[in-house]
Amino acid sequence: MNLFTHFQTAIVGLIEDLVAAGDLPHGLDVARITVEPPRDLSHGDITTNAAMVLAKPAHKNPREIAVLLAAKAEALPGVEAVEIAGPGFINMRLNKTFWQARLRDVLDASLSYGDSSFGGGVKVNVEYVSANPTGPMHVGHARGAVFGDALASLLDKAGFSVTREYYVNDAGSQVNVLARSTHLRYLEALGEDIGPIPEGYYPGDYLVPVGKALAKRDGDKWKDAPESEWLEDFKAFSIAAMMDLIKQDLDALGVEHDVFTSELDLVSAGKVDEGLAFLKEQGLLYQGVLEPPKGKLPDDWQAREQLLFKATEFGDDVDRPVQKSDGTWTYFATDMAYHLDKFRRGYASMIDVWGADHGGYVKRMQSAIKALTGGQGDLDVKLCQMVSLSENGKPFKMSKRAGTFITLRDVVDKVGKDVVRFIMLTRKNDAGLEFDFAKVTEQSRDNPVFYVQYAHARVNSVMRMAVEEMGQDVITDEAIGGADLNRLVDAAELNLIKVLAQWPRMVESAAAAHEPHRVAFYLNDVAAEFHGLWNKGKDNKSLRFIVANDKELTLARLAMIRAVANVVASGLAVFGVTPVNEMR
Repeated sequence: MNLFTHFQTAIVGLIEDLVAAGDLPHGLDVARITVEPPRDLSHGDITTNAAMVLAKPAHKNPREIAVLLAAKAEALPGVEAVEIAGPGFINMRLNKTFWQARLRDVLDASLSYGDSSFGGGVKVNVEYVSANPTGPMHVGHARGAVFGDALASLLDKAGFSVTREYYVNDAGSQVNVLARSTHLRYLEALGEDIGPIPEGYYPGDYLVPVGKALAKRDGDKWKDAPESEWLEDFKAFSIAAMMDLIKQDLDALGVEHDVFTSELDLVSAGKVDEGLAFLKEQGLLYQGVLEPPKGKLPDDWQAREQLLFKATEFGDDVDRPVQKSDGTWTYFATDMAYHLDKFRRGYASMIDVWGADHGGYVKRMQSAIKALTGGQGDLDVKLCQMVSLSENGKPFKMSKRAGTFITLRDVVDKVGKDVVRFIMLTRKNDAGLEFDFAKVTEQSRDNPVFYVQYAHARVNSVMRMAVEEMGQDVITDEAIGGADLNRLVDAAELNLIKVLAQWPRMVESAAAAHEPHRVAFYLNDVAAEFHGLWNKGKDNKSLRFIVANDKELTLARLAMIRAVANVVASGLAVFGVTPVNEMR
């Protein structure tokens, strides 16, 4: 149960009663009415802006409406007190019984607590990673991979129908370079001295086994053959090998995809021609000359006529070329075709996760989506800033087996996938992130991974202690399920329950904003409340989770901390992180 949605519905019901009684006019728009936590928790548990939203259309003073609503809100089940604040905010305090019932919700739902129908089964396509198939993934890919994977899980939990997609860029010039780089390694495998890797080629030793595999398969068949004879074969073989390598890296990080879409397949199937033909029919393509770039002109710039898309009609800064001077399509043209293909597969809602260096590409793609879908499609692009690696605050250097960069696999092998995944989600995607190997593995409150995992481990530790003192029966589902939750009356206990009860709202709001990092902040809040209550128990024996001479109270508190473990595990599941039962 999302308690805020519950009370929003209740408030709207009270407004309808006031309309029926003639105290408010008919036809009021209640869509902007919100019920949420107050900024200052001393003001109560929930607050609503209903009186301010209705004041102008109702032609009444907001406090006048607040008085009417407050009088009725006092009778709502679970409400203990109602106050009017400021220009007309209505603050409500909820009673102990209401919060104890929310704890029962957590226990009954277990790990599915927070699952929602908010998304209404709407189809959403989340495309992430989409690294060029030219080598292993580098650490910069990790953030987008984890962000996209976690966002997909979050949307799924919030009730959307999610497809996780990887777009394989296998039709551009970079795969020609890959094929030529592989050919060098093929010659090397045949015993040739290839000398230094030419500039512009891929130098990593990950291509050595690919060259050896080709030499084993074909012998010296391609040794003296012209490029025109071996290029396509080497390209296909190398792309397949690199995608295997990338999928291994993704598997090590726990990242999954439902669909892998090939750019080459789209081009070969005529999808680019089809998409541009559609734009031409709409009068959105024309032959024209772009204005020179602002600032100092590049040495090779020259004004020339090109086939342009009228991107400015859909919010872009300039019109965009869709065809190169050699007659081939631009990357933009193939990307337009790809997104049109996604739309025609039923995905009006699309989310792309890109690196921050693609920021200048966002407007043109969003303008293309508007044009290609007649305004029915929506594209949200999430840009992920780079990750800086350090150790104890100093730049970290690692062996670069890829030749030019630190691989994702190196980082996962050093600290484990769960640490990598959690840390990548502790900042908003468009904010810089420092990954300090020393800090992400230390056991302290400053390490968010440890702090949250320690809460789950501590719950399990208490359960083991309860078994030692009271026997195995005390932690059975039957015993926990039958606990008298009315015994939980201390303010610190109720505060912990209030934080747990925020989880359904957090799922929905984070999913709506496409911001999984909010879950990390929330889990830290849960851990802080739990650890705080634990520490109070050290100073005040009456607050300890296990009270030897009061089994009923012990059962109630065991139920409460099991709910903590459930919520922590539910949140970590969104992140693809396994909760730990014992810290080592």
